[in-house]
Amino acid sequence: MKHFFGRLWIEWTIAISFLREGRAQSIMITVGVAVGVAVIVFVTALMQGLQSNIIQRTLGTQAHIRLLSPDDVNQIIAPAVGTLQLLQEDKRPQRLRSINNWQQITATLDQLPLLTAVSPVVSGPAFAQRGDALESVALVGIDVERYQKIIPLKEYLISGQLRVGADDVLIGSQLAEDLGVQVGSKLRLDTGQQNSAVVNIAGIFELGVRELDARYVYLDLKQAQSLLSLPGGVTVIDLTVADIFEAENVAAQVGRLTSLQAESWIKTNAQLMNAISAQSLSTSMIIVFVAISVAFGIASVLSVSVVQRTREIGILRATGATRQQILRIFLFQGAMFGLLGSVLGSVASYALVWVFNNFGPGLFYIPVSINLIMLALLLAILTGVLAAAIPARRAAALDPVEAIRHV
Repeated sequence: MKHFFGRLWIEWTIAISFLREGRAQSIMITVGVAVGVAVIVFVTALMQGLQSNIIQRTLGTQAHIRLLSPDDVNQIIAPAVGTLQLLQEDKRPQRLRSINNWQQITATLDQLPLLTAVSPVVSGPAFAQRGDALESVALVGIDVERYQKIIPLKEYLISGQLRVGADDVLIGSQLAEDLGVQVGSKLRLDTGQQNSAVVNIAGIFELGVRELDARYVYLDLKQAQSLLSLPGGVTVIDLTVADIFEAENVAAQVGRLTSLQAESWIKTNAQLMNAISAQSLSTSMIIVFVAISVAFGIASVLSVSVVQRTREIGILRATGATRQQILRIFLFQGAMFGLLGSVLGSVASYALVWVFNNFGPGLFYIPVSINLIMLALLLAILTGVLAAAIPARRAAALDPVEAIRHV
């Protein structure tokens, strides 16, 4: 074993001496590898930061999974045997209705380890009126303690307090502007079902989505049930999961368990997921093309090195060096190009990310994980070794006598 490591050390020393003799070439290819690694790390971190920001903004205003009552469907009488029945069917209008046995369902879902939060909600349309101003709104009746685990409303408050109940409500900033109200103002809510209530604005929130800020009115669950003529009922059960990208699978499981219609955020944001997939594909293609460019650069330099050092290789072979040793010498050179280039590239990428986070547009933050750096380092070393394989095999295949005669 000691003899083996001794031979590796000799091969490593020879590889370094070859690199030093071709210092200009070595520096150029190392810089090329560093640029490639910096591009890979920065672009990957940029895409990850962008996607994380988009997903965070999307999920910051909605549940991961929503459970609803199955849609009302027409009950069609089966035709008599031997007869053909032609029907023109119109879909039934979907009325506002409660989820049956929602208390038992909620208690069951609370026990599922796949779910991190469960919140029953009652929602429906209404009109908000103040003086002559009239706006169409969506009433959202909530249990604040449970709903906070779904959407952290307290973080979105821009004025007032997080307080619902006893005729206190929360409204969006755009709705407040449209109605000309502020914290402490009175507001009439009318559902058009001979149910109305005058409420006090306890707080104003800003979710960052104009449509939601112009329509949402959060109020106490029981008050919403009364206004929407759904005493003791809920229309939706909102859920969150630990792994957001497993929401579709969890939704299918919960749907089978509860016999309810389960919609995950992935399904309701299909276009967003397609865009994220396209971004990921583009990033992967950039990484592949950069890696190929780096590999060709390393292979070119080492091919030239084999030609320039043909005589030295012949002398090494004549003094007892085996083909495997010559092979390893050039593979070591490829690995060193990858290692040095990846270290320099990682430092450069950290600098680029720091500049972006501190002097960029400030739209989102770019994190750089140690896993990404290690992955880039391994990719660079592997690329260097693979790129060196062909020149290394060529060097190992040289005939010692012919190589020594080479001028």
